[in-house]
Amino acid sequence: MVLTPGPVEEIDLVQRIYRMFVLNRRSEREIAALLNGEGQVTDLGRPWTRGVVHQILTNEKYIGNNVYNRVSFKLKKKRVANTPDMWVQADGAFEGIVDPDFFAAAQRIIAERCRRYTDAEMLERLTELLERRGCLSGLIIDELEDMPSSSTYRQRFGSLMRAYELVGWSPSRDYRYLETNRFLRTLHPEVVSGTVAQIERLGGAVRVDPVTDLLTINEEFTASLAIVRSTRTASGDLRWKIRLDAGLKPDITVAARMDGANASVRDYYLLPWIDLGPQDRVRLAETNGVSLDAYRFDDLDRFFELTGRATLRSAA
Repeated sequence: MVLTPGPVEEIDLVQRIYRMFVLNRRSEREIAALLNGEGQVTDLGRPWTRGVVHQILTNEKYIGNNVYNRVSFKLKKKRVANTPDMWVQADGAFEGIVDPDFFAAAQRIIAERCRRYTDAEMLERLTELLERRGCLSGLIIDELEDMPSSSTYRQRFGSLMRAYELVGWSPSRDYRYLETNRFLRTLHPEVVSGTVAQIERLGGAVRVDPVTDLLTINEEFTASLAIVRSTRTASGDLRWKIRLDAGLKPDITVAARMDGANASVRDYYLLPWIDLGPQDRVRLAETNGVSLDAYRFDDLDRFFELTGRATLRSAA
């Protein structure tokens, strides 16, 4: 897998964002508003937000570094955010597009801003906002410049719902599924990067499609990784729905099935396209019979066995 800089116009835009933040001291919100006013959109074709700008300003990939193992999760265990000393970092893994001095300056500005707030001060500001607005949401929080961002509340307290609970507010609707979906979206790139790293450690080669995340392994077969959330029926039974990409038709769909709390991976299904036919989804219960559970595994060891490489001696 070879990583290279993207289109020139996107590189120029990222560099401009850093200049506005570091040199002109514009906030993330001001930068997003300016870009939207110019008719600019993100790489996904969406309007700019404070959160998107913040992500660009804190991602080491823009100086050419790859960082793995930010989080860990073991079977039937909770996901753990690893401390920086546990991260696996490859400095200079590819060509950077932002001057390291600019990146370091941006991190100092952000760190100084975050240090202003203790947990008590953050909750006090959240309480004041609740009294003024009568309700809370990530959007309401992110509208205000004198508030920590909603992502900061999630990082400090584990989730927005937990922060809401600490100030005594409960939404009229159950929004936990939104937190779950956000967590799973965050987890997916970690699973992809971790899988790629393990394949390469075993001597395999991987190409990752930047749009679809489809893995082409050893130029022999393709695989798609899916994080599958759990839901409960009215009787309390667990169910999972795996969406299969009929457009890509991966040779193997690796489905990581989450536990009942959607906090950690319960098990894995290695689903071969050739056996599943034209269907676009698979529905699973806790037990499914041999026709499906024959593809169930507690870990990905069997998958990695398919990707490894061994050196063979030639016969004399």
